Amino acid sequence: MTLDIIKKINKLAKKINREIVIMELCGTHTEAVAKNGIKKILPKNIKLLSGPGCPVCVTDQKDIDAIIVLALNGVPVACYGDVLRVPGNLTVGNWKLNYKNIIIKDNSSPLPKGEGQGEGEVLSLNKARELGADVTEVYSVEDALRLQKKKPDLVFFGLGFETTTPMTADAIKRGLTVYSSHKVFVPAMQAIINTPTLKIDGFLNPGHVSTIIGVEQYKNLKFRNPHPSPLPEGEGVKNPCLDLGRVRGGIPQVIAGFEAEDVLIGIYMILKQISENKAEVENEYTRAVHQEGNSIARKLIDEVFEIEDAFWRGLGNIPGSGLKIRDKYSEFDAKVKYKEILLNSYSEWSDSEMKNPETTTQGTKLRDSDISKQCLCGAILRGLKQPKDCKLFNKKCTPENPVGACMVSSEGACGIEAKYLG
Repeated sequence: MTLDIIKKINKLAKKINREIVIMELCGTHTEAVAKNGIKKILPKNIKLLSGPGCPVCVTDQKDIDAIIVLALNGVPVACYGDVLRVPGNLTVGNWKLNYKNIIIKDNSSPLPKGEGQGEGEVLSLNKARELGADVTEVYSVEDALRLQKKKPDLVFFGLGFETTTPMTADAIKRGLTVYSSHKVFVPAMQAIINTPTLKIDGFLNPGHVSTIIGVEQYKNLKFRNPHPSPLPEGEGVKNPCLDLGRVRGGIPQVIAGFEAEDVLIGIYMILKQISENKAEVENEYTRAVHQEGNSIARKLIDEVFEIEDAFWRGLGNIPGSGLKIRDKYSEFDAKVKYKEILLNSYSEWSDSEMKNPETTTQGTKLRDSDISKQCLCGAILRGLKQPKDCKLFNKKCTPENPVGACMVSSEGACGIEAKYLG
C-alpha cells in the first residue's frame, strides 16, 4: 500500500511540474514526517512546512511570564511537562518585592549580565521551582484535581487547542482553578492564509483537533481571491494548477491521521486535488474524525468558555482565537482570583491597560534578552523559516538547553528536527 501511494505521489508531482508547498498543521504530523523520513522519499518539487500546530509553542510569552509570576508569589501551580522548560522574559535577579509584598519585575537597573548566584538566567517554571516555587508536573487534569485536595489554592495552567479544552472545562466545573491559555485552531489557519509573503498550496489539517470540531469549520476559511480562476497554460506549468486562492477561492485541505501511511495518503489527496483544479476539504482520518465532530465536547467547551481575541507566539493577535472562562465560573479563573498579583507584577503597563485590565492579556512590554531576539520560533510557526535557518539551532539552543519554545516541546518543529534529523 505505502509503495503504491509513493508511486502515485511521484506521478502526480511530475504531472504538476512545479513546486508544491504543503503545510502540516499538527505537531504530531511534523513528528511523523521526521521520524519516518518522509521528506527524503518525496519528489524534489514537494516541500513540507511545519505550521502553528504545537500548543506549547504558540502559547503567548506573556502567559508564560504570568504563570511564573504566580508561582514566584507562592501560588501552587500544576502544568503539563512540555511547558515546564519554556523560557519567559523574566531573568533570575530581575524581580523584587513591591510595597504590597508582591514580586514584580525590577526595572530600576539594566538586565543582569550574569553576575551573582544565577543572575541573568532566563526564568521558566522549572527554574522557578528550583528557586523554591511550588510547581508540579501533571499528566492530566485528573492529576491536578487530586493534587488540589492537598493544595486548595492550586492553579492549573490550561493550554492547548480544542483537543484538551473539554477536559479543562470539566475540571473547572468540578472546582479546579485554571489560568486559561486555551485556543481555538481554525482562526490561526486564517492568519496563515492572510500572510501575504507565504505561499501555501495545501493544508494537512490536524487530526486531533478535527475529532472535536469535525470537518465543516474548515470550509469557512476565507481566501485572498474571492473570484479565483485556474492558472492558465504558459505560466511555467504544463497543466493548469492551483495557487493560493486561485481556484474556487481556496486550497486543498486534507484531515489526516498520524501513521506514515496516513500522512502519505494525505499528501497524495492534496496533489490529486491540485491536478484536478479542486479546492475541497477531505477527510482521510475517517476512523477517528466524523463530519460533525464531537458535539458533546464542543457543548462542554461552550458552557465553560467564551471566545475572545488571543495572542499567539509568532502570529500576534488573532481575533476570535482565544478561550476565556465565562463569568459564571469566574471564581475558578486564576486571572480573576489573582488579579492583584498579576496587575502589580508588571510595572510597564500603559495607563489605558491599567484602567482596563480585563481587556488585556496579563503582562506586557517585557524586554526580551538579546539571545531570545535571535530565536526564529515565531517565523518557524508561520512557515516562513525552517529550524536550520536559525543561528541558534543545535548550538546555543538545544533540547537540553532550549532558548525558544519550538525546541522545548515534543511537538515543536525545532525539537523534532534536533531529535530525528540533527
